[in-house]
Amino acid sequence: MCPATLEIKNLGLSPYEESLQIQKELVASRRSGGVPDQLLLQEHPHVITMGKSAPEEHIIMTKEQLDDHGIRVFHVGRGGDVTYHGPGQLVGYPILDLKPDRKDLHRYLRDLEEVLIRSLSALSVRARRRDNLTGVWIEDRKIAAIGVRVSSQWITSHGFSLNVRNDLSYFETIVPCGIKNVEVTSISNELGEWVEVDMVSEIVIEEFSKIFELKVDKRLTDNAF
Repeated sequence: MCPATLEIKNLGLSPYEESLQIQKELVASRRSGGVPDQLLLQEHPHVITMGKSAPEEHIIMTKEQLDDHGIRVFHVGRGGDVTYHGPGQLVGYPILDLKPDRKDLHRYLRDLEEVLIRSLSALSVRARRRDNLTGVWIEDRKIAAIGVRVSSQWITSHGFSLNVRNDLSYFETIVPCGIKNVEVTSISNELGEWVEVDMVSEIVIEEFSKIFELKVDKRLTDNAF
């Protein structure tokens, strides 16, 4: 049996609100069978996103301070708490139909973690999970966040963010993922050298296709990085 197809959309530096609209349209198309499974990869301008359970006090700065830093805030319909996106961070939004045999939210989250752990291993960065905490860690330093939405029809949206070479000082504007006093790191920070987002994205695509048993169709891949 041939694996199902995965279409990659590399959106480059993309405004957050545009990605939300693209996700909405692709979820509808995936539900109707109009498109195969999708993986959107991009960077975002400085933005803070608030999950459904995120309290406002997990944003530390005032609105005026956020405006001064050029940071926008969005309340979105994903799980999880508060997180930050910005240039130099690889953000992935899988639009997958988990039917018929992957209808397990816990498994889906662990699979996303495994994609990132294996991708980091390919870069000689040893990452791990932490008990009862979603995301990926280097020792006690968080390097990747995950926050997803799965519709009643088992179509996924939102996804993960992996710190590649982003300015980590922006995480001081929030309580990352609602975890106080957490240290945040990046691939470049761990390796002590500049790492390009497009190179990391290629590794993530490869590991994602393996974990989810999907075949990347090069004819359907849009390279924008």
